[in-house]
Amino acid sequence: MISFGKLYLIPTTLGESNPLDVLPQTVKKTISELEYFIVENEKTARRFIKSICPEKSQPSLKLFTLNKYTEATDLPEFLKPCLEGKHVGVISEAGCPGVADPGADVVHLAHQQHIQVVPLVGPSSILLAMMASGMNGQKFAFHGYLPIDKNERKRELKHLERLSHDQDQSQIFIETPYRNNKLLEDLIQVLDANTDICVACDLTLESEFIKTMPAKAWKKNIVDLHKRPTIFIIHKR
Repeated sequence: MISFGKLYLIPTTLGESNPLDVLPQTVKKTISELEYFIVENEKTARRFIKSICPEKSQPSLKLFTLNKYTEATDLPEFLKPCLEGKHVGVISEAGCPGVADPGADVVHLAHQQHIQVVPLVGPSSILLAMMASGMNGQKFAFHGYLPIDKNERKRELKHLERLSHDQDQSQIFIETPYRNNKLLEDLIQVLDANTDICVACDLTLESEFIKTMPAKAWKKNIVDLHKRPTIFIIHKR
C-alpha cells in the first residue's frame, strides 16, 4: 500500500531580498527535496527556487500553475503526485500560501483527500503589519480588496469603521499597488479625524515603512505608496 505524500505550504519573500534573511533553513531543505510544485507563476517560482536552492536542477522541476484563471477541475491533477506517494510544494507569489492567495483551494482539496498539509514558517505581510500597528492583535479581520467604485468604497469604509468601534476589532485590507495613494487619500477624507490608520509597506525590505496615526495626522504626513506592496489597518477606539 502506497503512503500518501505530503502537501508543503512554502512561504516566499515579500520582495527583492535575500531569501535566507527572512526564511528559515527548513524552507531551503524542503525545496531541495521536492520535485513537484504548485505555483502562481512559473517564471517567478523558478527564480525563487533557484535563489534559495541554486544547486537544484531546474529541468527536473514539475510545476503546476494555480492562479485566478485555473479551473477547479484542474486541481485533482495537481495533487495526483501526493496520491502516488510523492511530496508536493505550494509556492505563492509573495508571503504565505493560502492566505489572501489562491493556494487555499488546493489545500481544501488536500484535506478532502486525506493528504497531510504541512505549513512552513515564513513572512506574512498581514501578520507583520498587525504586529507593528499597535492595534488590537486579539481581535482583527482581513477583508482583502475594497470596492473600486468610489461610492461603494466610501460606504464600505464607514461600515468597517463602525465595526471596528462597535466590536473593538481592527480592520485590515489591501489595494492594487498602483492605487495605494488614492486609497490613503480616501481613508483620510472618509474616516473620522480620530480614527487610527496604520500604513505598512515594503515589509521586510530595506525601504520598509510602518506608521500608525489618526486620520487627521495623516493629512500632514503624506507618504508615497505608489507601486509599493502595502497593508492598511484602521481602528476607531
